[in-house]
Amino acid sequence: MTRDTTKALLMDTAARAAAYLEALDTRSVAPAPAAVERLSAALAGDLPDAPSAAPEVPRFMDEIGAPATTANAGGRYFGFVTGGALPATVAANWLAGAWDQNAFGFVSSPAAALFEDAALRWSKQALRLPETAEGTIATGATMANFACLAAARHHVLAKAGWDVERRGLFGAPEITVVRGAEAHASLAKVLAMLGLGRERVVVVPADAEGRMRADAPPRLAGPAIVCIQAGNVHSGAFDPANEIIAWAHDAGAWVHVDGAFGLWARAAPDYAPLVRGFAAADSWASDAHKWLNVPYDSGLAFVREPEALHRAMSIDGAYLLASGRREAIDVTPESSRRARGIEVWAALRALGRDGLADLIARNCRQAARLAEGLAQAGVEVLNDVVLNQVVVAFGDDERTRRVVAAVQEGGVCWCGGSHWRGRAVMRISVSSWATTDHDIERSLIAILDAWRVTAV
Repeated sequence: MTRDTTKALLMDTAARAAAYLEALDTRSVAPAPAAVERLSAALAGDLPDAPSAAPEVPRFMDEIGAPATTANAGGRYFGFVTGGALPATVAANWLAGAWDQNAFGFVSSPAAALFEDAALRWSKQALRLPETAEGTIATGATMANFACLAAARHHVLAKAGWDVERRGLFGAPEITVVRGAEAHASLAKVLAMLGLGRERVVVVPADAEGRMRADAPPRLAGPAIVCIQAGNVHSGAFDPANEIIAWAHDAGAWVHVDGAFGLWARAAPDYAPLVRGFAAADSWASDAHKWLNVPYDSGLAFVREPEALHRAMSIDGAYLLASGRREAIDVTPESSRRARGIEVWAALRALGRDGLADLIARNCRQAARLAEGLAQAGVEVLNDVVLNQVVVAFGDDERTRRVVAAVQEGGVCWCGGSHWRGRAVMRISVSSWATTDHDIERSLIAILDAWRVTAV
């Protein structure tokens, strides 16, 4: 391709992307089954022998692929605590893609390293975490939890005289791991990957909102890690951090916070009291692609003791020469990695403290409005709506599942089905910058219409 044809290709692609975003308000949130079938059939062939003209690739994506996408970039997608990408972060993603930087260290890309340093510094300020904590940007909260808990594993075993990075877990002192009964499923996955086991953990009962109960803590002896949650994935509730952290630290345990979306409440003055006490923990994991609204995927990990993260994640190689600066490759699970820090920086630069606080507060207010409207109509709201999460039931489990399916098929909005407190539920997560108050009212009508339709 020539310079002119490359420019034409990128300009055409940008126009197609802009048209896609502009159409989100008028299209179905869920893709039509026919569009999914069309894409499936179009992708079913074998690898072609001959090259394709470059413009054919975005044309195929736009004309065949786009209709099969879920419109989670729009304002009426309320599934999986998904944030829609801010326009500034989409633009940053495109430009960073053109730069094609390998962000493993300063030597591979000074620009990527400097943007990441700024993004992490600003994230700590927004989340009001210790300035001296080390951070990294990973693929999502799963790998952010992995990085934090690897640091925790190093720290508690080093205190017991065991070098886990050098000697492994064979013969190591046993680590007691404590979590709440409603910890996110990804935490169990991480514990399995770290060799700490899915089922050997000590599970503390949860209260009616899914919070870890602090009234009967288990006995801790020897190396121990306690995992608490900022933002229950159903109710949005917060574990009682002050009590649990004090108990855990008295026993010499490391406390890790899984705060995939709830930790961002610290950035909004009206909601920060919900997260009181969490800053006293030893590590924190969150998602930037949730409430910070950057493109997928982007997870944030912060560790109070930088040496613990460095020891757990560092790598040696003859060609990996030290630059005298922070090297991302020494604090993150990945080696080759895209420059996610640019998008995180772009979101924080575009929003500022006030814009971020307004985004979080607006989504929380919108969630409360949905809950209020549903309750007034007679729908059962199952959680105390303290943040951006609303959990509802429409009678028995079968009726609830029918309503969820009807809402998704109707296409006005998208809400997910789940199972909580022994019941089938609809889970509504309001976490997008694109959600307007009009979107909330349209969605409320659509959900109530689906409820009424399923009565016959």
